[in-house]
Formats: sequence, C-alpha cells, structure tokens
Amino acid sequence: MIDLDGRLANVARQYDELQSNLSRPETSTDPDALRRLGKELARLEPVVEAYRRLTTTRTELAGVRAMREGETDEEMRAMAREEVDRLSSEEERLLEELRVLLLPRDPNDDRDVIMEVRAGAGGEEAGLFAAELLRLYLRYAERHRFEPEVVTLNETGIGGVKEAIVQIHGDGAYSRLKFEGGVHRVQRIPTTESSGRIHTSTATVVVMPEADDVEIQIDEDRDLRIEVKRSSGPGGQSVNTTDSAVRITHLPTGLVVEIQDEKSQHKNKAKALSVLRSRLYDRQLAEQRQADSAARWSMVGAGDRSDKIRTYNFPQDRVTDHRIGRTVHNLPQVMDGEIDELIDALIMADQAERLASLMESDGAS
Repeated sequence: MIDLDGRLANVARQYDELQSNLSRPETSTDPDALRRLGKELARLEPVVEAYRRLTTTRTELAGVRAMREGETDEEMRAMAREEVDRLSSEEERLLEELRVLLLPRDPNDDRDVIMEVRAGAGGEEAGLFAAELLRLYLRYAERHRFEPEVVTLNETGIGGVKEAIVQIHGDGAYSRLKFEGGVHRVQRIPTTESSGRIHTSTATVVVMPEADDVEIQIDEDRDLRIEVKRSSGPGGQSVNTTDSAVRITHLPTGLVVEIQDEKSQHKNKAKALSVLRSRLYDRQLAEQRQADSAARWSMVGAGDRSDKIRTYNFPQDRVTDHRIGRTVHNLPQVMDGEIDELIDALIMADQAERLASLMESDGAS
C-alpha cells in the first residue's frame, strides 16, 4: 500500500529544508537560486498546507473521540458524536485532496505552448471556424494574462484561416491548454447558405509544449534544408519586397515549417526553428507514451489528433466535450474565450482517472 503519511512527512521536510536554504545569506545574492527555490516552494506549498490542516483535524478528532467515550452526559455525548462525524468527513476530504496533490506532475505543465490551428473539412466554412477558434484561444490567453504571439497566419481572404501557429507564453500555459488538441466540429447554418441547412465543418488544433535547444538538438548543417523566398499573402500578393520567408525541412523526419510573418529573415528562421523543435519534442513524447506499455494514459489527453473531441452546435447553443460527456449552453461566451468550465472538468477527469489507476496498481502490488 502507498505510505501516504510517510510521503506527506517527507514533503513537509523538503519544504522546511527549502525555506532554510532560501533564508541563507548567500542565496539572497543568487537570482537563479532564488527563482529555483521559490518555484519549488510554490509547488510544495499546497501539499504542506493541506497536510498541516490534516494533522490539526486528526488531533481534534482524537480529542473529540476521547471526550465521546469518557462523557457521561448524554447531550454532551450526542454533541461529541456530531463533531466526530464532521471531523471524520473533513479528514477524508483532506486525504482525497492530498492524494490528488501527490499525483505525479506532468513535467511539461509549466512550459510555454506552441498551438497550431488548421481548417479541416467544410471548405470556406471550415476556414471561418478555424479563425473563430484562433480568436477563442487568443482571448483565453489574454484572460489568463498569458502572452500570445501569432507566429504565422495563412488566411483565406474572406476572413477565414487556413493555418495559424501561435506561441503562448506564461506559467502553466501548457497545463491549461494541453487537452485542447484534437478535431473540433461546428454545426451551424453558414451565412452563405440560402436554404437554411445546417452544415458540419471541422478544424484541427495541435497543442505542444515548447522545447528548447538543449532538449532537442539539431545539426543545422546535416539535418536541415533551409530555403528563403519572398513572403506572400492571400492571393499571392507580396507582403514585403525582401526574401524574408523561411522554409525549413527537417531531413531525418520530413517535417516542414514555413514562417513568413516577420520582415526579418533572421526572426523568421528563429521562429521556424522553435516550432520545429516543439514538433520534434511532441513526436518524442508520443513515442515514449506508446513505448511505455506499463503506463495508463488518460483518455482525456492521449487521444489521436484525428479524434473528434468537441462539438459546437450553434442552433442549439451548446458545446459538448465528447471525452467527458460535458455539455455547456453558453456558446457565445465560449467562443469569446470563456472555456475554464470545460478545461477544469477535463483536468478533474484526468486527475480522477490517474488516481484510480494509481490505486489499482497499488492494490495489485
């Protein structure tokens, strides 16, 4: 069985040691150490606070139980029984909270995000829907004080989007957005539809943790073919008069990234390399998950990119996430970036499934 109390006591000791290290004079002059220790303390603090509440609750519970057993007055015994029930419920609630807090963290949760949005099936309507999804995620990022930056935008010319790549910077960006990857489906009557028929269109969203050059090393001379050309916009018109667009092909995998939004060839190359590293890192993560036959990956986060994850039905004013069977009826607010209700439900479903898997594997051991 999992020694929960032992693990909690160990976390509390780690927390105290970190605080002791943080108070040392030499630490105050080391910005990197301050940042590292502060981040680690912030990660452990919720566990330690819940553990301290649990310890206090258990102390109170032991006292009330002793009073219940030793009290002769029936009214006082009844009050003690009620207090035992209340504190027992609080103890169980705190234990459940701590089991979730002690689940292994996704090491990528604190990373920035590379998000790709592409039009799928449905012609012009798919492009319009992709543009709306792009705005949804930009609004969501702004609401959470993340910093979104559109790296590349390939538009259809009628307000739609063929493909967009966005970098989203901010603590915990990946932890909030990682379940958004997959096929998003829209059902509505297009503005160009005169007969009033409902059309179904799709857009695909890819969410990747941003990788750095230490994790994914690329030999530019051997692994890459880099081409430059003049940038072009919708319909082929020139965006600028310099050869600033950069197309990078990763020869070992065949992955291709093309960036043309910046007027500087150097900036376009840097952005293209960042996107390429993230795609390679994402591919590496997928291969690790597939190879680890012992791991139980959540249905919420391990779906194939061809899987339909969510439907936006405009005539019925509803949004349904098919992975968890959750439906909300505030579609205009959702399209304006208010998707925390869905994201929180997805995170909770992932935690519940991982906790059940952990308890199951613990019971079998």
